[in-house]
Amino acid sequence: MTSIANAARAPETSLVVSEIFGPTWQGEGPSLGRLAVFLRLGHCNLTCEWCDTPYTWDWTRHDAAAELSVVTVDYAVREVVRVGAPLLVITGGEPLMQQQALGVLLARLPRGVDVEIETNGTIIPGEEIRARVARFNVSPKLANAGVRDAKRLKPRALAALNATGKAAFKFVVSSADDLAEVRGLVEEHSLKPVYIMPEGTTPEAILHGLRELSPTILEYGWNITPRLHVLIWGDRRGV
Repeated sequence: MTSIANAARAPETSLVVSEIFGPTWQGEGPSLGRLAVFLRLGHCNLTCEWCDTPYTWDWTRHDAAAELSVVTVDYAVREVVRVGAPLLVITGGEPLMQQQALGVLLARLPRGVDVEIETNGTIIPGEEIRARVARFNVSPKLANAGVRDAKRLKPRALAALNATGKAAFKFVVSSADDLAEVRGLVEEHSLKPVYIMPEGTTPEAILHGLRELSPTILEYGWNITPRLHVLIWGDRRGV
């Protein structure tokens, strides 16, 4: 494992990793509660104001040399296998920024391990990734992220992910006012299935959001998801 002090690109047989941890549970979306191991990659192409993992990309607040490491694909595979969970969640940052190396990892991963990739929906995944992944948890960003529209919304990427038949679309909502924006995006891009998750890093904030949002979510016929790990552990890393 080699330390990385900046945003340098890793070779295609290596990954820029923030952390590998588990066993734990998938805390969000369609696989909520499933036993899982997490591979969190470094770097992101967006700068969301409410991001709960800024240590993967925001070097104005965090030290890249302390937060990220370059590891070989084989090392990452060994760590995932060592944990022994049936579900691998590849998250970030934005994992599809490193999809060449991810393709190598997926090819070397033992069969029988389900794989989910959590992505912001701005990058089109390659065929080798689409073929091996069980689900893409796509989280298009709303205006509440503080990122300009042209950067956070990529219609071609959303269409490509939707066309895989393996995507679920999860929106992080700060208040009920955001749901009209979600509805517009869902209708414009024909996105389904839809999951709404309240923004927050404390159990109190998550529960408040679930209660506030649930009537409108039911009215629209969408799914709802908490942040299970926050409800259990609060704003802790590596769980």
